[in-house]
Amino acid sequence: MVGLPYDCLANPLGAVRLTFEKAVASGSDPATLDGKDWGAGELFRQFLFDDDGLSQVPMLNQSTIKWVQPNTLVRFRGMIQDMLGNEYYVGAYKDGDMWRTNKFADTSRCPMDASSDMRIWERRLLYCVPIPGQNSWVESSHEAVRNSISPQREKRQREDDATMSDVDMVEPGYALEDSPNPKKMREDGMALEPLGLQKIVAEGNLSTLSLVPDAETNSLPCLVKIYDFPESDLKLNDVFEFVGIFTFDPDLTVDRDDNDELTDNFCEDTLIYLPSTKVPRLHCVVHRKLIGTDFLSNPQLELTPYVIKEVREALLGHLTAVLGNDRVAAQYMLLHLLSRVHARIDSIAVGKLSLNLTCFNKESISVFGNHLKLVMESLLPFTQCLPLTVDYLNTVSLAPKKNYHTNRLECGILQLAEGTHLTIDETSLQTGTLNSKGCENARVLKNMMDSQKVEYDFTYYKMEMAADVQLLILSEGKSNILPADLVLPFRPSSVDSALGVDGEMLKAWRWYLATMKSLPHSIEPHMQKAVEDDLVAARQADRSLGSQEFSRWLTMGRLMSVSFGETCLSMEHWQMVRELERLRKERLLGNM
Repeated sequence: MVGLPYDCLANPLGAVRLTFEKAVASGSDPATLDGKDWGAGELFRQFLFDDDGLSQVPMLNQSTIKWVQPNTLVRFRGMIQDMLGNEYYVGAYKDGDMWRTNKFADTSRCPMDASSDMRIWERRLLYCVPIPGQNSWVESSHEAVRNSISPQREKRQREDDATMSDVDMVEPGYALEDSPNPKKMREDGMALEPLGLQKIVAEGNLSTLSLVPDAETNSLPCLVKIYDFPESDLKLNDVFEFVGIFTFDPDLTVDRDDNDELTDNFCEDTLIYLPSTKVPRLHCVVHRKLIGTDFLSNPQLELTPYVIKEVREALLGHLTAVLGNDRVAAQYMLLHLLSRVHARIDSIAVGKLSLNLTCFNKESISVFGNHLKLVMESLLPFTQCLPLTVDYLNTVSLAPKKNYHTNRLECGILQLAEGTHLTIDETSLQTGTLNSKGCENARVLKNMMDSQKVEYDFTYYKMEMAADVQLLILSEGKSNILPADLVLPFRPSSVDSALGVDGEMLKAWRWYLATMKSLPHSIEPHMQKAVEDDLVAARQADRSLGSQEFSRWLTMGRLMSVSFGETCLSMEHWQMVRELERLRKERLLGNM
């Protein structure tokens, strides 16, 4: 029995080209296939999801790039850091009497010149980076996938290439075209010798470059090329998993001085600053937006009230120990960790709950600040720490800025993925003078705290981009630069030096936080009336209370409910919030 004439994993371009030629042979006009799936996408989705092929696809990162072969199927997880617009390319062309396609490839595999019968198509370019602040335990969740496809695959691939032409199941022409190692034809008809993946000697203005990222940065960006998907599906700073064809084409980095009219017409200036020897290309066939539960490394626990309550109490006990036996602070910390922006009304980000813990000094911050840093890194997938000092504000770039020379958006520290936790240490802030950059940075931080928006600098104008970042401020007194939603004096009574946690318990807490955070929530009519009556009574008792306080209480009520796995506010949880706020007010009055 003759099998399929391609391998979706090792020879995906064979699948693309065969399905294209079949579509053309069945009567489809190549001019009408731009932006459409002629069957290749359906084929890959069947392989990845129906046939469970996704588990076989290696993750492209700084470790696997040493052995992953070009023109094979890979996965890349990252944040969309910049959207580079559209790129025009020769999508289909006539080779004699046969129509062929260059879709999902960087170069043509057959001789072609300006007189060829061709169709110009377009694709979108996304510059993606590893998710800022991603913690090491997230990477460990992919180890099973990486181990299932070991570096031995490179050796097997070479053996397969040597014997592929003798296998009857492979259609003539595809073995040589799409295997990673054979000679290829440049668009001007000249043969290209395969170049080593680890070291490419590029002519012209490019020097010797390494595809392997700098070990110090430990970061591998990726240029993702998008086909056939609506623009609204992909937004700046979104985190995606892209499955696509990893390409490494040395003809894109050699002979830069050639005056090839056809090639020059479709070369984007932006890509000159993103050589493939530094930024690998991935031609996306399937993508999906990632949410918190996608980063969990263990099977999901059964969602029962008993399990949720048990996990909640264990986590609350751990947070209490980390915070020096301050259970009130631990309860506020739990609500803070479950917060997210779930709606926007005008300039108000509904659902955010920033927290300012005060009464820190140099001694306590070195102990409890470090404990908090470690616990955040162990529980949350993305965390960042920011030391707020005058020198820091005067020198760093917090907001992203457009560089018109390279036509790139230069990343700022506050260009963060949705759900990132940011701890700001204000305890080292001393008296000093902010320069213009420092004042701008302070304003950007305050705007992020107030509205969960970051101003991106496009030189001639500024554009606000929505954010969803959990903000925790550690300070000696109430922060005047960053007014948080909640200010709580920190009152530890002990220091627990033994904060080790069982690995399975950590997995349970991660699952709990990610799952509870994503729960929907509502207030039923009878409960809404009870809350309104309580707010009226509170306003009569304390005329200083206003809409901000009431809005915060409602947010806390929602978070208290979801912390128990409930999707509707109950009177019990509302009373728990009111009691917490009473205790917090007592501390604030006692700290004056």
